Amino acid sequence: MLLWPFGHAGMTVASPGSVGGPFRPRAVTFRSGEVDFPVEMLQMKGRAVPGAADGHRPGSVAPLRLKPGQLTRRIMSADNQKRLAAERALTFVTSGMKLGLGTGSTAAHFVAGLGERVRKGHLDVVGVPTSEATHKLAVQHGVPLTTLDETPELDLTVDGADELDGSLRLVKGGGGALLREKIVAAASARMVVIADASKVVERLGAFPLPIEVIPFGQRATAIAIDKAARKLGLDPVLHLRMGAADAPFRTDSGNLIYDCDLSAIPDPEALADALSGIPGVVEHGLFIGLCSAAVIAGADEIRVMGKD
Repeated sequence: MLLWPFGHAGMTVASPGSVGGPFRPRAVTFRSGEVDFPVEMLQMKGRAVPGAADGHRPGSVAPLRLKPGQLTRRIMSADNQKRLAAERALTFVTSGMKLGLGTGSTAAHFVAGLGERVRKGHLDVVGVPTSEATHKLAVQHGVPLTTLDETPELDLTVDGADELDGSLRLVKGGGGALLREKIVAAASARMVVIADASKVVERLGAFPLPIEVIPFGQRATAIAIDKAARKLGLDPVLHLRMGAADAPFRTDSGNLIYDCDLSAIPDPEALADALSGIPGVVEHGLFIGLCSAAVIAGADEIRVMGKD
């Protein structure tokens, strides 16, 4: 099933109990202790938010009754988990390392912490950013940069993930940087993922799989993606990711992204192979065999999956 364009700017409408790529709320209204949010925000990762009204369809706006400070505490808690995971990941870094710098809100904490240690003279490193946004952030925090052309072999990449399972297989690309992220990860001797506990899943697929395609013939490519997924017994729903001003989102390389809602991916390796064989597919968000460790921050502890 193919749907394009979809939703409103920056939004991927996910299946119930999951959330797609980045989205912007249509309405956030504060009144008398109530906050109006799109229903999708109230169903993130299948977790009900206390006070959310029942019986509202995705795309509608439901009243969320919160006590003063309740929403702030939830947001601060999630962000704090990301920060703690990033700080733990910094213990993997030693002076002289050539680093891959990931993209996204969790990776941003790592870049900020890395910059602080560089400025204080505790670390002497160089980094390769995986996006223009990370390049800007690294410059802002004083992290010395290089390129893969200048430094084609890296010691360590630290990045976030949209999902990861017990075998350290990942879904990435929610931030739109999957192509450069995978190139940098593949050029690294080691990849460490940092994430909050909500990103750890038993089976990949609740998060729609980002697939980067070239603009030429993109609808034909989308049909080929749909057919390949169905041959594996999957029931895909593809959305062309939209950006600002109701125009298709463009990656740093000028490509488009289809977010493929699959609900579950029973055989990630088979799907990865099928997608890689489609002309027009530049890269997909399945990262298999690249991650060697993951730092996971929960509400009560930080744990490391894989090789510490």
